[in-house]
Amino acid sequence: MISKVAIISPHGWFGQENVLGRPDTGGQIVYILDQVHALENYLLSSLKSSGVETLPKIIVLTRLIPNNEGTRSNERLEKINGTLNSWILRVPFKDKDMRTIPNWISRFHIWPYLEQFALDSKTELLKEFDGKPDMIVGNYSDGNLVASLLSSWLRVIQCNIAHALEKSKYLCSDLFWQDMEKDYNFSLQFTADLISMNKADIVIASSFQEIRGTDSVLGQYESYYLFSMPELFKVVNGINLFHPKFNVVSPGVNENIFFPFTKLDQRLKSRIEDLANILFEKQGNDIYGHLENPSNPPIFTMARLDKIKNITGLVESYGQNEELQKKANLIVIAGSIYANNSADEEEGFELKRMYDLIEKYHLQGKIRWLGMRISKAESGEIYRIIADKRGVFVQPALFEAFGLTVLEAMASGLPTFATQFGGPLEIIENQKNGFWINPTQPGLLTAPILQFFNTLEKRPDYWDKISKQSILRIRKFYTWKLYSEKMIKFAKLYGFWNYSGQADEKKEIDHYCNLIFHLIFKKRLK
Repeated sequence: MISKVAIISPHGWFGQENVLGRPDTGGQIVYILDQVHALENYLLSSLKSSGVETLPKIIVLTRLIPNNEGTRSNERLEKINGTLNSWILRVPFKDKDMRTIPNWISRFHIWPYLEQFALDSKTELLKEFDGKPDMIVGNYSDGNLVASLLSSWLRVIQCNIAHALEKSKYLCSDLFWQDMEKDYNFSLQFTADLISMNKADIVIASSFQEIRGTDSVLGQYESYYLFSMPELFKVVNGINLFHPKFNVVSPGVNENIFFPFTKLDQRLKSRIEDLANILFEKQGNDIYGHLENPSNPPIFTMARLDKIKNITGLVESYGQNEELQKKANLIVIAGSIYANNSADEEEGFELKRMYDLIEKYHLQGKIRWLGMRISKAESGEIYRIIADKRGVFVQPALFEAFGLTVLEAMASGLPTFATQFGGPLEIIENQKNGFWINPTQPGLLTAPILQFFNTLEKRPDYWDKISKQSILRIRKFYTWKLYSEKMIKFAKLYGFWNYSGQADEKKEIDHYCNLIFHLIFKKRLK
């Protein structure tokens, strides 16, 4: 029986308000909060149908940040809105002298603190659950490592969710790890990935290509099968891709927030006018640019301002396509518009590049850049406002493990263009309910978008056709109810499997991974 679940997500600013868009704080937060709501609802129903009168409990374990910068990240315990018994539990990072680390730290530099964080968290979780959890779910490389440690100590089922393995995102990052080590600590991250994915009882992937890739692109997990990090180690048979613990369970969207723009009775009527004004007209401290032709349909994008999300790549592509500029405006919600507001080096670089590109291509009257925090409810309405204007959504990432914003935009009825590298390749059926784009070259990125607007001039109903098909696609294949049912069933199945003949094999793998942890990972920390 599963009634107590711990979900681990140490990095970033995990919270329910005033956090989205901060460094290291994006889709993973939305994913986990929606996951919690869905899991609690499923567990309530499942336990009740089994005749068990107990209230399930879910705890999201994250980092406590004393210098909270206006968030609730300095609060130890926070109830998750809209749930009966689900909580955010925050535990601080501590240095080697056991002093609390007061400020936010990039996900690439938190590795020295994770073992002590796991030890402290073990005590806190046992206290909050009044015993052991039934399942531990790790998220991203840091959360998966902590989940591996906790699972070993508590002897609890461990589930891994990678979200995005950095090894696939940074080209040749294994071969040239020494050149990138100062900024990214890939020697630690890739070692942690090897440990956690091999120790895990269950690995949840959002798409098939996340595991095994395509004919032309290496899968995220596949990249760990054979690779070399010169002067550190060479990995052979790093992961068994055919192990049944690998399962594809795609997330869904919150249907109370992300629903078609045509459902007028459900929309945030009190906010529509104000949000539209912010998007297209209002001037303010967090807004850059104006629109000379506001009647043109908008090309909309929303993401963190980092290299992989490639927002600047979209701006550059738009800047080089004068024909597209005549047909549509560009609306960007990303990061901050002030360099001194960012503590993240990569975000600061991308921010400067945004200004340089806008100046270089004279886009001041064709682009609006909003550097502000947007709540989930507001983001849902923003998609619908863009749809009211018969605009489009573009997700231009160089690589996207899955693509929650793609689901959100499509569920809202917005024709969506998304990178062909990653999860969107499976979400979208090209030219049927959306469009693939190649973000590696400016001309390749904007060509499908320009073709879409050209087609609209000949066939005005084309926008409606794609819009309706995108809504149907999400309703049929991407729901949190289906996700929760699969995840809990897998946990029960693999829990039984571990105690019925696979224990010896698991022990051998665990012992080997423990050697790697102590002899390679911890040694690299010194």
